[in-house]
Amino acid sequence: MVTLSDLRDIAAALELDAGSPLSDVDAALIALGVAISVTSLNRGAIERRIGDALEAGASVGQIQEIISLISGLGVHSLMVGAVPLLEQARAEGIDIADELSSQQQALWDQHVGDDPFWTGFERELPGFLRAMLLLSPDQFAAFFEYCALPWKSGQVRARTKELVAMASDATPTHRFMPGFRLHLANAVALGAGATAIGQALDIAAAAPEHSGTN
Repeated sequence: MVTLSDLRDIAAALELDAGSPLSDVDAALIALGVAISVTSLNRGAIERRIGDALEAGASVGQIQEIISLISGLGVHSLMVGAVPLLEQARAEGIDIADELSSQQQALWDQHVGDDPFWTGFERELPGFLRAMLLLSPDQFAAFFEYCALPWKSGQVRARTKELVAMASDATPTHRFMPGFRLHLANAVALGAGATAIGQALDIAAAAPEHSGTN
């Protein structure tokens, strides 16, 4: 079981400078991301957090970008399921090629290539991207297209989006460690310090309960 203390220990081990605290807008957007997550999806909290974000000065476009970002949490099902499906299918004697076809290789070169971001991604989720591509080129292409959407418009700073994603992966009912470590590293690379990361973890720890959605 992954605890909040485990997450704080991972962040503390980086020995970061304190850095600046979260702005009111950033704190409100992180709180919204935690509330809108499928593992919370608390309608009352979502409405309050949208109101808080607007009051703090966030634009409608920024709020929509955060909602779009967090809606991508569903891809964690792909991340956890693709490699076991490929391995067990092969164990059952189902013939799934190990080498990429020319079409699959073109998709890999287009979306992954030698981008250092995907090197870090592969370290956290070894074999996922290749397994997804072997199982479904359509899913592979759709994964990149959908997950890229909230990064294209750039209405919210990349550092803030990384902190939002990190916090959503640190909530008590999710705690998706590969994503947490990846987004933590990205946030740090973009200038987040210990204070902002600690505040984001506090927000995550206080995630609203998922009480059902009518």
